[in-house]
Amino acid sequence: MQTQFLLPPPAIAAYVRYRVVLWEPRLPGDLVIPLIANGHPGIVFQSTGEKDELLLYGQTVQPVEFNADGHVTIIAYFLYPPVLKAFFGFDAKEMTDKRIDLSLLLPAGKMSLLQPLQDTAVLSERLQLMDEYVLKLAAGSHAGVHNAVAYATNAIQMAKGLISLQDLQRELCVTERTFQRMFESHVGLSPKMFRKICQFDAAFRQLNQGKFSRLADLAYEHDYADPSHFIRVFKEFTHRSPREYLKNMPDV
Repeated sequence: MQTQFLLPPPAIAAYVRYRVVLWEPRLPGDLVIPLIANGHPGIVFQSTGEKDELLLYGQTVQPVEFNADGHVTIIAYFLYPPVLKAFFGFDAKEMTDKRIDLSLLLPAGKMSLLQPLQDTAVLSERLQLMDEYVLKLAAGSHAGVHNAVAYATNAIQMAKGLISLQDLQRELCVTERTFQRMFESHVGLSPKMFRKICQFDAAFRQLNQGKFSRLADLAYEHDYADPSHFIRVFKEFTHRSPREYLKNMPDV
């Protein structure tokens, strides 16, 4: 399967962390593509031999499997964590481990993005359509991005989860309970779970890139107590051991 990781253009860079495109015009058979916890909600266009969908994904804790047959195209816009509530108005925790057809949401459903995406097969045109869609969502958003949550989530992600939550609370001058409520409302996760996912995601990316010689080295590099600890966390977010995942890893 062919894969592209794309940075967002400047116009939407305040809302979109990165974009991913996966496609395969001729699948040899059924393909299962996993969506693993990465700390980001997302707007995703999914096209297969059976149907096309435009979906909003909340934060993922439990792995999601996407089945494809015949052909597949996936264009995913991964949003900064607090953008979900800013764009759609509801608490982010309502979407954790959920996905919903964007046509069912207002005002997103009235923007009619799915049909234009179906009307062209040119990737650059599809990306332009989705870029414009994000700008429209931003223009019609219920409120701005929560600055304190944006700062905290960015700090945790930049540190790959290896940061003191107490230090962040003190820096933001908020109590532990307020910090918890802010994250649940604007991120959809507790601060501890978000930090745990960011730590895992950094190790998971390195594992996918093959930039390690031993799992033990990977575990210690990302501050896991020992390889067993890393394996337990890996199973929590993928439902597989690292070795099982590598053995069955999709060719992307």
